[in-house]
Amino acid sequence: MKMFRILNRCIRDSFKSVMRNISLSMASIVCTTITLILVAIAIIVTVNVNNVTTLMEEELTVVVFVNKDVTSEQVKNIEDALNKLENKKEVVYKSKDERKLEMQNSDESLKVTLDYLAINPLQDTFIVTVLDVDDLAPTAREIRKIDGVESAEYGEGTVEEIVGIFDVIKKATIVIVIALVIVTAFLISNTIKLTIFSRRNEIEIMRLVGSSNTAIKLPFIFEGFLLGLVGSLVPIILTIYGYMLAYEKTGGTLAVEAIKLVKPVPFVLITSLFLLVIGAIVGMFGSSGAVRKYLKI
Repeated sequence: MKMFRILNRCIRDSFKSVMRNISLSMASIVCTTITLILVAIAIIVTVNVNNVTTLMEEELTVVVFVNKDVTSEQVKNIEDALNKLENKKEVVYKSKDERKLEMQNSDESLKVTLDYLAINPLQDTFIVTVLDVDDLAPTAREIRKIDGVESAEYGEGTVEEIVGIFDVIKKATIVIVIALVIVTAFLISNTIKLTIFSRRNEIEIMRLVGSSNTAIKLPFIFEGFLLGLVGSLVPIILTIYGYMLAYEKTGGTLAVEAIKLVKPVPFVLITSLFLLVIGAIVGMFGSSGAVRKYLKI
């Protein structure tokens, strides 16, 4: 019961302290709000960039061309061999007749050309989707060794460059988010430290009347928690409603169909929780550090 009384007193005192020092409290809240908005924007951009690059990587496939003189039994053997590949995600077979029909339906000029030809010049193919695009080249080399396979194409050279660019983009955006989180923690912490430092006389009086270090620190820790919590509310609201509105207005895509946005739920909820945790924890540790280190308690 004593612990609950102390806790209740600390929470009550922290609320009173915020109201008594409203200008300093508002400075801390505004600083927290602005920095967390920047973090929210960085997270949204990073997650969506990574989502786009991942979706594009999933579209990268190996097109396997089968020799024209293979039998149906050999085609089955090739399919079995492709399904045994470690990096295989999916194998789709398309006969030359199916490919001809697809090409005829996709382009009128191709339809006229293919209709004119008495013999179908196309080849039977397999479309192999891989699990890891970084191993696309070794997978293609392994496929070429299969008996009955004429070639395995995946855009050699160009694909490696694209995958390399995607990796750089992913790493760069993650580094930016981490850097912003660190800067945010530094700014929020130092703003709250300045707020507490301005009240050093109040803390000195508490020490003189015999208050323990814990009794002095707890109200300030709760105050930092409260300031961080309040400061994260606006970024959370902007994240939830802003992103959902943007998703609704764009239909979930940007410019072209390939650039798809991450669905709002549960993305905005996870991001909001992350912002709340950053604000609250940094506020608490900032207050605790200021009272303990700078005021020599």
